[in-house]
Amino acid sequence: MGNKNKTISFRVNEDAFEALRDIAEERDISLSAVFRDYVDTLVAHDGQVRAVPEAELQSETETGEVFPPRVEVPKSFVREHERLELEADHLREQLEEHKRYMNHLREQLDDDDEDVIQLEELDGERGERGERDEPSFRLG
Repeated sequence: MGNKNKTISFRVNEDAFEALRDIAEERDISLSAVFRDYVDTLVAHDGQVRAVPEAELQSETETGEVFPPRVEVPKSFVREHERLELEADHLREQLEEHKRYMNHLREQLDDDDEDVIQLEELDGERGERGERDEPSFRLG
């Protein structure tokens, strides 16, 4: 399944709409982009997002509260994540190479369809004639 976009619609009062439009104009982006940014931020921070005017944001940083909350990630975690991404890329490349090889073999099989001899057909021909062309051997 692919990543499908969904539509969200909601109502805001006229003052809030005008404020959002002003934000969009300040950033030189569309009003839809403002909402997408907000939703992306909301998802990225597990719902811990609130709209705060910039003046209040400055006062929060002075009091020691940081918004949005930040988390320290150890370098070993980042390195492991990067290693796993490289490994996943390598495995994707191997999978693509395997698929190309399988397609090549299928094409060869389709081209050489006349050269394929089924063992059942050989047994059937020998049984109809009642002859044995070759001596039979038994292992054991």
